[in-house]
Amino acid sequence: MTEKTPVRSKTAKLADFMCFSIYSANLAYSRVYKPVLDALGLTYPQYITIISLWEEDQQTVKGLSEKLFLESSTMTPMLKRLEAMGYLTRTRDSEDERNVRISLTDAGRSLREKGFGFGEITVKASGLTPEEFPILQKAIARLRDNLVKASKGEL
Repeated sequence: MTEKTPVRSKTAKLADFMCFSIYSANLAYSRVYKPVLDALGLTYPQYITIISLWEEDQQTVKGLSEKLFLESSTMTPMLKRLEAMGYLTRTRDSEDERNVRISLTDAGRSLREKGFGFGEITVKASGLTPEEFPILQKAIARLRDNLVKASKGEL
């Protein structure tokens, strides 16, 4: 009995791997986003932290870390830098002092106005139509969620 090897494994090239497509798309996306982030004076993790706080203020460090897929060892120094920049405050939760709550300052909220219009830059750079862009974004989010579940043995 002969073992059949899938044709793909015999001819697979780097460009055939979805993981590489996602990885390299992320790098390319970062290059497009860099001027936007430079204009705001933020790194990408700082930017998504601010966006998350625009959506829901008073989040705990733990909750924010989980939402952003960042380790707390990454979050704490980043939050300290954002606090030093005047964009947020960190305070102990009055009901449970083990938790630290993160809140935007007025300066942190005003970044939102500076950031308006930047979404159009990335949509245009993607080459996708305004209708295609959210469809792809939802598909990527579903892929991510499924991969997270699979990594936890839930699929």
